[in-house]
Amino acid sequence: MAQRLQGKTVALLATDGFEQSELNEPRRLLQEAGATVHVVAPKAGSIRGWDKKDWGEEVAVDRTLSEADADSYDALVLPGGVINPDALRLDDAAVDFVRACFDAGRPVAAICHGPWMLVEADLVEGRRVTSWPSLRTDLENAGARWEDSEVVEDGGLVTSRKPDDIPAFTQAVIRAIAG
Repeated sequence: MAQRLQGKTVALLATDGFEQSELNEPRRLLQEAGATVHVVAPKAGSIRGWDKKDWGEEVAVDRTLSEADADSYDALVLPGGVINPDALRLDDAAVDFVRACFDAGRPVAAICHGPWMLVEADLVEGRRVTSWPSLRTDLENAGARWEDSEVVEDGGLVTSRKPDDIPAFTQAVIRAIAG
């Protein structure tokens, strides 16, 4: 299992305010499965997480959006937190990166509030998804069929609801990458 994703590279797209557990834990599990994982962000240096109710740790940025090329990645993971996807969905380069990864046939995975990016990239119409419950109306208004499930996989999209779903979410991402 440790080498299941050997030779695969995964982008984790985030900015300040990402939910700390939703970036750190999938990154750790993907690395344990053998993947190289790059934190991609709009700015160089580091980004700061949100740890439940307050600011958390900083995470080093491996690639800026301007340096990242969707064709260089085997998958894209979008952590949640309210602040992170709300800021990213206003960044045209971030939205374009999400769309480019999906259009290139790469699995795109989003957890918690991360599916806001899927709405902004016009990727949810006619698809089954899940998310943090407060996004249900946004997703349905964008044409998605929302479910209250630990993980939903549909046509290259992998979605989950919350930090408690991270183990199942990451296993679904690993399966999607490994084929």
